[in-house]
Amino acid sequence: MIHYLLFAVFFGLLLLGIHRKVIARIQRRPGPPVWQEILHMFKFSFKSTWIPQTASETLFVAVVLIAIGIWTAAFFIVLAGGSLLIIFGIYMLHKIVEHGFGLSSGSPYGKFGGVRSVISAASEIPLFVSVAAITLFTKSLSISDIIAYQEVSGPLILVIPLVAVAMYMVIVSKMPFGPFSIVESKELVSGYKTEHFGVWRAGLEICNGLKTYVLLMTFILVFIGAVPFWLMLVLMVLIVVTLSFVCALCPMLSPFDSVTVQTLITAVMIVYVALLWWLL
Repeated sequence: MIHYLLFAVFFGLLLLGIHRKVIARIQRRPGPPVWQEILHMFKFSFKSTWIPQTASETLFVAVVLIAIGIWTAAFFIVLAGGSLLIIFGIYMLHKIVEHGFGLSSGSPYGKFGGVRSVISAASEIPLFVSVAAITLFTKSLSISDIIAYQEVSGPLILVIPLVAVAMYMVIVSKMPFGPFSIVESKELVSGYKTEHFGVWRAGLEICNGLKTYVLLMTFILVFIGAVPFWLMLVLMVLIVVTLSFVCALCPMLSPFDSVTVQTLITAVMIVYVALLWWLL
């Protein structure tokens, strides 16, 4: 299992590299090589490591380890076909960790990034509505049960497409350079990651790669079902390419507009799920 975990980290970083490359090509730039994020991870691993004088040393280090830990747990839960609710809980816990990143350094840029991570929690609300819609059909929140349901009734993406769109928007909110990437906007330098350097930043890169892999794998298993391993990797690349088009063609929203759009998506989802419940 450890070798698969390492593969997930590196393939997730490769997906982020593909994401950057596609955005660059859409915007008529050459862009970095697709393995650039992997190089970043190795580069930071060998750079000098320090903790700012203004930082809370324990929190500064702990948030990196916690971030890696929760997404490692999420990875193994998905592999075991565990509860979808736990995966969503880990996703929400990551927001708290992002807030901790911002507060731990004492940097004003980090603090603003941490505050915006709380504001961007609006992107989590569609998760709850999605859970309700999935439960209406599958009668379970277990990923293994959801996969079994799709083997009989077909992919959920065809049964409840708007729920799949809502989950897709959640993934959009976690992709860099996207319309909802308010925690990493340029006026905040690198947002909550500004002061983390050296091995701490390498740890963040590992977390980002693993998080990307887990979110895409969960989306595929929940809305498409069990597929061969090679096909899952192909689907991940295709989904990332579509995400790149969204991020390249949509301007980054202000914090207020980001919350407004995500709230509207939630409202549409609530009406949609209410109609499904009434029809069923």
